[in-house]
Amino acid sequence: MKKDPLELKIDLGSKERAKLCSFLQELLASSYSLYLKTQNFHWNVTGASFHSYHLMFQDQYEELAEAIDEIAERVRALGYFSEGSFASFAGKSLVQDAKEGVSTPMKMIEILLEDHERVIRYLRKGLPLAENVGDGATADFINKRLAVHEKTAWMLRSTVTHI
Repeated sequence: MKKDPLELKIDLGSKERAKLCSFLQELLASSYSLYLKTQNFHWNVTGASFHSYHLMFQDQYEELAEAIDEIAERVRALGYFSEGSFASFAGKSLVQDAKEGVSTPMKMIEILLEDHERVIRYLRKGLPLAENVGDGATADFINKRLAVHEKTAWMLRSTVTHI
C-alpha cells in the first residue's frame, strides 16, 4: 500500500496509520468480494420466491457499494492510497468467490451468511486496534460496519432457519 506524499498532522503516528490502513484494505477487499458475490446471486437467483430474494440481494449489494467507497475514503483520510485492482482484492479478501453454477436460494443465503459472519469476526479483531491508538473516527466506522453486517447476518439467518 502506497503512502500519500502529503504529510499528515493528525496526531496519529505513521506506524499506527499504516496498521489501520492495512486492516482497512483487507476490509475493502473483502467488502468488494462480498459485493460482487451478492450481486451475482441477485442476478442468478431462481425459484418460487425469486422476487423476494432478488430484492433482498439488491438491498445488500447496494449497501455494500456505498460501504466500499467509505472504506476507501477512510484509507485516504489516513494518508494512504487505496488499492483497487482485482488482483489486489483477490490476494487480501476474506471472502472467496462463489463456485460457478446455479445454487438454490437457500444455499446462496447460507453462503452469504457465512461471509457476513466472517467479516463480523474480522471487524471485532480490528476494533481494538483503532481504539488503542486513539482513532475514534475509524473505531466509529468499524462499529457502524459491525452493526450493518450483524443485522444482515440476522436477516439471512432468519431466512434459512426452519422451526
